Amino acid sequence: MRRLAEGLTIADLARRLGAPLRRGDPGHRIHALASLASAGPDDLSFLASPRHAAQARRTRAGAVLAPPALAGEVSAASALIEVEDAHRAFGAIAREMAALLARPIAPGVHPGAVVAPGAKLGRDVCIGPFVAIGDGAQIGDGAVLEAGVSIGAGSVVGAGSRLHPRVTVEHDCVIGGNCVVFAGTVIGADGFGFASGPGGWEKIPQLGGVVIGESVEIGANCTIDRGALEDTVIGDGCKLDNLIQVAHNVRIGEHTAIAGCVGIAGSAVIGRRCRIGGGAGILGHLEICDDVTISAMSLVTRSIGEPGFYSGVFPLMDNAGWEKSAALLRQLPQWRARLRRLERTDREGQ
Repeated sequence: MRRLAEGLTIADLARRLGAPLRRGDPGHRIHALASLASAGPDDLSFLASPRHAAQARRTRAGAVLAPPALAGEVSAASALIEVEDAHRAFGAIAREMAALLARPIAPGVHPGAVVAPGAKLGRDVCIGPFVAIGDGAQIGDGAVLEAGVSIGAGSVVGAGSRLHPRVTVEHDCVIGGNCVVFAGTVIGADGFGFASGPGGWEKIPQLGGVVIGESVEIGANCTIDRGALEDTVIGDGCKLDNLIQVAHNVRIGEHTAIAGCVGIAGSAVIGRRCRIGGGAGILGHLEICDDVTISAMSLVTRSIGEPGFYSGVFPLMDNAGWEKSAALLRQLPQWRARLRRLERTDREGQ
């Protein structure tokens, strides 16, 4: 783990969080972040759940962030900074330390980049080696395009956004400001549009684009397809993990978080503030309302109209048998209630 050479004092950490230092030497310096189990005297850790109380009692961390309800579980050898939400507070300090550790990137266009004459570059952009920027593309102020990024004709990358190596943005797509896209992701490839004809599959041109909002983060090797007619849209503040497939015409609402290996079929509409677990599958042309959580490996086969926590896993079988079994499974709660009533009636009759 990279460490801050000079570190930050515990008093400085508490000040940055606006939190009280309940005990410990305010002048002691913290140089890195670590888990409770591995932390040493120069590290900061956090306790957010009673499940880790045993580790907190044994930790050698120089300082620990903990909420009032768990403060008594922290080793007396560690300084204690009391916070309401230890996980969020740890994240805030992690962001500040990451900024201090970041290697500055000098603005400018690398000699190995290829920029079309009609492209427009904002102030203080950083264009790395082997970057290709198409005609009519616009790169906002302070944007960073790392090695091998390709920006298609007419596409837009917003101010302050960072595209890691080998990201591909096809033509006529929009990425908002302050976005992060990790290596290998492809934005704006053709959606899976074909019609069956007498000679085989006939391609249906994908004439829409992709529109990505502000402050979106997209992991490595994701694929976000352009719309067939209308745009594929990812709302402000969304967070996508690695290896996610977003098909054509999908719309994802603001601040939704999607874990790795999720597949979203065409024209699905996902609401705001949803959470979708890893490996889940969402069928096309359905709608999921706001504030829905879907557990990992679930298959969403119908629209969801009420906020809540949903799960669903079913073994593979012949489709006709699967449909019959699924229909029976839905009736199990009613049958269970009926059986209990019959048993109660039987006991009362004896």
